[in-house]
Amino acid sequence: MKRVHNFSAGPSMLPESVLAKAAAEMLDWDGTGQSVMEMSHRSKAYESIIAGAERLVREVMNVPEDYHVLFLQGGASLMFHMIPLNFMTVNKKADFTLTGAWAIKAIEEATRLGKANTVGSSKDKKWSYLPVITGADPEADYLHITYNNTIEGTQYHKIPDTKVPLIADISSGILSEPLDISKFALVYAGAQKNLGPAGVTLVIIKKDLMPRIPANLPAMLSFQTHVDNGSMFNTPPCYAIYIVKLVLEWIQETGGTKALFAANQKKAELLYGYLDQSKFFCSPVESADRSLMNVPFLTRVADPEVAEAVNKKFVKEAEATGLVNLAGHRSVGGMRASIYNAMPIAGVEKLVAFLKEFETKNN
Repeated sequence: MKRVHNFSAGPSMLPESVLAKAAAEMLDWDGTGQSVMEMSHRSKAYESIIAGAERLVREVMNVPEDYHVLFLQGGASLMFHMIPLNFMTVNKKADFTLTGAWAIKAIEEATRLGKANTVGSSKDKKWSYLPVITGADPEADYLHITYNNTIEGTQYHKIPDTKVPLIADISSGILSEPLDISKFALVYAGAQKNLGPAGVTLVIIKKDLMPRIPANLPAMLSFQTHVDNGSMFNTPPCYAIYIVKLVLEWIQETGGTKALFAANQKKAELLYGYLDQSKFFCSPVESADRSLMNVPFLTRVADPEVAEAVNKKFVKEAEATGLVNLAGHRSVGGMRASIYNAMPIAGVEKLVAFLKEFETKNN
């Protein structure tokens, strides 16, 4: 069996042992004679799966008791609207840091429902750093940050101190390092980065935020509905939640988020270390704010047309060696290596070796 090193930003690679276990259980989960894909979500068998997934979220992420854990659908894109709909309801305004494409979308959706105030922007330097928060409104209903910017390659390594509730999109940084959930009023994450396959969104909400929810919201758009029904108001993404459970088991077995953080630091140091000394490639992100998970990089070729041709050549030749999905996001260009938890250090070592070889041949 041939497996490639998949550097996709999402959906991304999963641990091989998780895929193997899912394959082994595909036709018969735990002696039930059926696949999880076929199960009624109201069955005792499936109830044990979703309950187990919630328990593991609480254990692995050290979620305090005064938080709800939900498995929803719609990804971060739905959360961008659903969060202000539910919680930007006291003073009808919220603060946002503007750090890239996903923050822009979050602000756009909040603007439909109230006042979205930008309290720091890195647009002036093409999103290459994280801005200092200035002009925060003490009457804002919350402050929203994008914890890890998947496209631009920046990450909050220190959580902002705020006097209002803090809400974060943690989609591409979740489980990459220990994270103190008690510092947040709400976090949310599309699973298709570090947590599982596309189709399920993890949401963790502090219980004291719930009274803000208006009573007359459409049922599916109210977080209260999903809390009251244990994430099963409608049919949940059953199989995706099952895979999330397997991934969380894998994380526990491999030493938890502390062990993952140590491994992720090694991978990032290896890749950034090469980029910083290279005369052909470079990182566009300021070193203090670089992401552990998403590493965009460019060539130093000055002519845009020549640079684009070189980028395409790089991606094509890398793919031929089993290093796939290295093209940068269309809004940024260049290349990007997403080195999520499931990426082994051997994959990053192979990438760096290829980068060195490509530089020698093309510089």
